[in-house]
Amino acid sequence: MMSGSRSSTDVDASHIGLVVTIIVLVVIASLSGPRGTLVIAACLTSWFVLVLTVVHIRGGRGGEAVRRAYVATFGWGDYVTP
Repeated sequence: MMSGSRSSTDVDASHIGLVVTIIVLVVIASLSGPRGTLVIAACLTSWFVLVLTVVHIRGGRGGEAVRRAYVATFGWGDYVTP
């Protein structure tokens, strides 16, 4: 069920962003080793936790809060698709 500002397009774009991020992390791991990959993964994880905290403080709960944080972290994937 969709309600309010929910959009499956946002989540679809986030899936694309996540896939692109994983591909980039694999390429970085193969070229520079695990150190650079861990730094980037830690930054992304920190950003996700920060957004999740802000959404939770502003009243988001449960799956809705996780969805908002996911879209905020990986929603840029919409810009890499034609």
